[in-house]
Amino acid sequence: MEILTLRPTVKKTLWGGRKLIEDWGFETSQENAAECWLLSCHKDGPSFVKSGTYEGKTLAEVLALYGKEALGTHCANRPDFPVLIKLIDARDRLSVQVHPGDEYARRVENENGKTEAWYILDAEPGAELIYGVNKKISRAAFRRSVEDGSLDALLNRVSVKPGDVVFIPSGMLHAIGAGILLAEVQQSSNTTYRVYDYLRRDADGKLRELHVQKAGDVVDLNPPTRGFAPEGTPIPVGDAEKLRLTGCEYFTMTLVENAGTYTDCADGTSFVSLLVLEGEGELECGEEYFTLRKGDSLFIPASHGECTVTGNLKLLETRI
Repeated sequence: MEILTLRPTVKKTLWGGRKLIEDWGFETSQENAAECWLLSCHKDGPSFVKSGTYEGKTLAEVLALYGKEALGTHCANRPDFPVLIKLIDARDRLSVQVHPGDEYARRVENENGKTEAWYILDAEPGAELIYGVNKKISRAAFRRSVEDGSLDALLNRVSVKPGDVVFIPSGMLHAIGAGILLAEVQQSSNTTYRVYDYLRRDADGKLRELHVQKAGDVVDLNPPTRGFAPEGTPIPVGDAEKLRLTGCEYFTMTLVENAGTYTDCADGTSFVSLLVLEGEGELECGEEYFTLRKGDSLFIPASHGECTVTGNLKLLETRI
């Protein structure tokens, strides 16, 4: 199987901005680009092959031709494609929400749960996230706070800056604040339980739906203890440094900063996703050659072997 360059599904929302259009070059006829689903086999927003043998096909269609071997041994016992990678541009704040874990999501929603992580690319001065609750409360108190409008006082607000890493396990209340651009790696799921949306209305003038009962079933109401620093320390690889940002049983996120040439390997354990965050360069693997520019997303099959990257680049590398 050849390396695939991917084109995203671009999604508009009422809170989305235009940075992904104007600064990153993603094309859309819509007035904003809130999310670009850059590596996705999800039915709600597939990614498409940009060029080569399979141009125009979805990533899911191509992988169906090759089976689990293209995903690697770490995916052997997973029922479907494990991750979804996005860029998100929040011009306005997102709703306060929570995602279920696997057991609840598969039983109630017939899809995976959603644990996710964010790498902050840009944040306006004073930009904040909602990250869990600021004190331990009961489920009954949580439901009362949603019903009587006092939830806001229980939310943990934190300032963020470029380079921060935000790990959000299923069950954690969270929201991206206004003026934040980030890369997200998550389980392949689109189940979100919204609990507060600032009384905003949709395009038809209706208040957006809340999911208070389900949110109350899955929410973790213990204050978070995790910080926003990368988990690892920089490791030199050729002319690059690799920094583990975060990881869990579902995915591992690594920042690669290259100032020359480095060689890496898809060794059969996992496919490799490369998302170009900054710079320009090239990737060469056997007879395959690709130019790399900001916003490019590449899928490297699990057993593809050694690849060489050249250029001044910042990459987000995801493996299982």
